[in-house]
Amino acid sequence: MTTTNIPVSAVSRTIGRLGRAREFGILLAIVLVVAAGTVKNPSFLFSSDGWRDLLLTPSILLLVAVGQAIVIITRNVDLSVGSVIGLTAYLTGRLFSDIPGIPIPLVVLIAVAAGAVLGLVNGALVAFGKVPAMVITLGTLYAYRGIGVVWAGSNRVNASDMPSSFLGLGTGQILTIPILTIVAVVVLAIAAWYLRNTRGGREFYAIGSDPAAAHLYGLRVTRRILTAFILSGALAGLAGVFYAARYGTVDSQAGTGWELQAVGAAVVGGVAIVGGVGTVWGAALGAVLLLTINRALPVLGIPDFWQQAVVGVLIIGAIVLDRVLAVRQKRRLIETRDQA
Repeated sequence: MTTTNIPVSAVSRTIGRLGRAREFGILLAIVLVVAAGTVKNPSFLFSSDGWRDLLLTPSILLLVAVGQAIVIITRNVDLSVGSVIGLTAYLTGRLFSDIPGIPIPLVVLIAVAAGAVLGLVNGALVAFGKVPAMVITLGTLYAYRGIGVVWAGSNRVNASDMPSSFLGLGTGQILTIPILTIVAVVVLAIAAWYLRNTRGGREFYAIGSDPAAAHLYGLRVTRRILTAFILSGALAGLAGVFYAARYGTVDSQAGTGWELQAVGAAVVGGVAIVGGVGTVWGAALGAVLLLTINRALPVLGIPDFWQQAVVGVLIIGAIVLDRVLAVRQKRRLIETRDQA
């Protein structure tokens, strides 16, 4: 028991120090972007729609980024989340249209469970098949999307097929704060608490830092990898529900490209692509930053091409920063060992 806790707690302390510094920088960047957009057009923030959109726009991506961060921390990646969003969003719409009067909580549970099952498939293939997660989830990205295309065909679910009370989840507010944002923050807080305060959460970091050592220390590597992918799939399923509520119209292409946004949000938020480093708070702030930039750049008169370029530069910069921090940390450890 003692030998298991030593590397886990050491990794946890390192994460805490690096994560706080990165998260503060991202928060500062968000403030600067919002300030620039507001100076150019005060309604960007100081209007009911501006304030609402500032909070509402990143909420769905935030959910997916949290799940993606957990997977990346274990030194894996889930490229199928966009397709899972599309499938569960369409499933949500079809449940309402095919079963009139079905309770909203039941629909949410079914969609989340469906996402968890799709995540379990990914995790099982990675954990038991010993195939790199990037290869597996790239394959399931297309497989799940293909299922959606075959199922939906040229049809789509419209807002008229879903109850107004459900659609209200996508636009409703409580004390000027969108309901979607409240749910996303609650999920974020639960995930952050789990990673920080439970043995299972800390083992994610230990596995991502050194999978071979994790095996030697007797950590339940297979179980943790399965759990990470199940959580990612379940959160993508929840995001699919809110996608349907937010946009009202769902077709076979729903969620296309969201997997790259989720990975980008996690990486920009300080979750190292090589695993073992980062927090879900950082991933959430990364999601807010990316989508706030997408809203702000058109206001600032910057063409679409440069909008994508800015996001790309942010991702590259985050990866380079992670590498620099890792090299410095390794150098400090070597110096400490030599002095001892």
